[in-house]
Amino acid sequence: MILNVSGRTDIVAFYTPWFLNRLKEGFFDVRNPFNPKLVSRIYLEDVDAIMFCTKNPLPIIKHLKTINKPLLFHVTLTPYKEDIEPNVPSKSKVIEGIKEISKMIGIDNVYIRYDPILLNEKYNITYHQKALEKMCRLLEGYVSKIIVSFLDDYKNVRENKNILKAKELTKEDFKKIGLSFSKIVQKYNMTIQTCFEEETLIEYGFIKGECFSKEMAYKLTGKEYKKWTARKGNKCECVSMVDIGTYNTCHHLCKYCYANYDEKNVEQNIKQHDPKSSLLIGHLKEDDRIIRRLK
Repeated sequence: MILNVSGRTDIVAFYTPWFLNRLKEGFFDVRNPFNPKLVSRIYLEDVDAIMFCTKNPLPIIKHLKTINKPLLFHVTLTPYKEDIEPNVPSKSKVIEGIKEISKMIGIDNVYIRYDPILLNEKYNITYHQKALEKMCRLLEGYVSKIIVSFLDDYKNVRENKNILKAKELTKEDFKKIGLSFSKIVQKYNMTIQTCFEEETLIEYGFIKGECFSKEMAYKLTGKEYKKWTARKGNKCECVSMVDIGTYNTCHHLCKYCYANYDEKNVEQNIKQHDPKSSLLIGHLKEDDRIIRRLK
């Protein structure tokens, strides 16, 4: 089993004490988001590797040496200001953290997610080109893989449309992004790819790859993993993972976020967090059905 920490919230940024407590206890409890009375119990002994997904890796860096599992980091680093990302820390501090992580676990195990790309009057293509160039220059020798995606039509995006003021990308926009981004990353000895996008941009120099490939999983664990079926009618090429997060609990409050699809409940949910609970949010109840998850 590969643990995803987490695609549903930023556990590293806001809940590292809870995560470390669960490591000590040896298991995690996770409510099924579609059947709240069903709880998956995930024992650390069944975990082969951990993928951390975060905008702020700083809280966990000093604890990485205590985690006796193969690690992969996906750090989201985007150039937006407080109008779009209200509570994201200083990007310069995050970059220094990424460098430190790369030194600890290796350049091949650290990915940067420039994700999502949104275009508006303020954040135009030229702005993104300059931002990517600066990011790659600062991270040369510490990161070799960049993953990008584009703004999707999530509920939160629709509710924040007056803030985002996003324009629909044209074929010419995709071409400009593809050609310029490819040229920039090659200059700094990096590769670039899209994540689960119709526009792969491979015709402009992007590589075809997965966020977490079967090859990477085998390299980390020595085991073969099935691919994850992400959406009806579409297949994500990444390996299957188990997410221990909870939706509507990320305090970054990014205006494009898919995981906070009900911002009104985020603060309320966060108040229910107990670092000593086996669940990220709230506590177990008498009528909960707990099942050990093995894969």
